[in-house]
Amino acid sequence: MNIHAIQAIYFFEMARTFRTLLQSIISPVISTALYFVVFGSAIGSRMVSIEGVSYGAFIVPGLIMLTVLVQSVTNASFGIYFPKFIGTIYEPLSAPVSYFEIVVGYVGAAATKSFVIGLIILATSFLFVPVQIAHPFWMLGFLLLTCLSFSLLGFIIGIWARNFEQLNLVPSLIITPLVFLGGSFYSISMLPPFWQTATLFNPIVYLVSGFRWSFFDTADVAVSYSLVAIFVFSILCVSVISWIFKTGYRLKS
Repeated sequence: MNIHAIQAIYFFEMARTFRTLLQSIISPVISTALYFVVFGSAIGSRMVSIEGVSYGAFIVPGLIMLTVLVQSVTNASFGIYFPKFIGTIYEPLSAPVSYFEIVVGYVGAAATKSFVIGLIILATSFLFVPVQIAHPFWMLGFLLLTCLSFSLLGFIIGIWARNFEQLNLVPSLIITPLVFLGGSFYSISMLPPFWQTATLFNPIVYLVSGFRWSFFDTADVAVSYSLVAIFVFSILCVSVISWIFKTGYRLKS
């Protein structure tokens, strides 16, 4: 394994984050803080608790997931799209670097950014609502796995996209609505029976449910299902990326 190549790609992407600090970190943190003010403090103070948890605290895992999912996809997609856009994609493709090392560099950097943002938002939540973490180890594990799996998805989107409109299509029109419909602000047990069943086809439900379990020891679906969903999704993304590099699909266009 070419560690130097991975480090070069990784640190280049991380340096880009610090050059755009306002957009990369500060903006999503401020946006999420406003969610805490509106939903956690203003609306939450007028709502009853959900499954024994105050509403303000209940939405913390969902808000973290909302931001982390969007940021993972966005960071990874932009990271690989820009080399295509400006023509520097030929440098790693022509260098003695395997596709595995390229993916580790770009996806690792995107996942790191999202992971840090998730931790910052978690720390910010303590300023607004009392939050208890029942399983800290599992919380960090779910957060890391989510960052990695959706950074893999973002990498695929960055290669697939031919323009900036396509690049923003999936995060804005697919990821965000699925997160809102995935139990970020409510428990799916509050829905009518038909919609409870229909919601189980939304993969985001398993991520939010597993992550919420690590906080409050309560979940809408079994934790094992959440873990299986993350690993299956990750394997599918890795398989697609492997196919892309073997066939050269849209790597140079």
